[in-house]
Amino acid sequence: MTDKELEAVMDGITRAEAVREELGVALAGVGVTLPSLALDVPMVAVCHAEPLVDLGRCNLATARKLAAVLRAAAAAR
Repeated sequence: MTDKELEAVMDGITRAEAVREELGVALAGVGVTLPSLALDVPMVAVCHAEPLVDLGRCNLATARKLAAVLRAAAAAR
């Protein structure tokens, strides 16, 4: 990997971390916590792709709460 490629990967990871944090704060603001909200960093390092935010796994109560928040937001539109 060249220095330029490495810089692009690191920039992508930095941007993705900011988005992950933004999403976590927004979810917390409506009472939803996704305990395994993270980045899919190994995929980025291997194939130099756009980083992905991994929403991870959550229990049924959290999934229901998230669904309720999304329904309420959709209804408010």
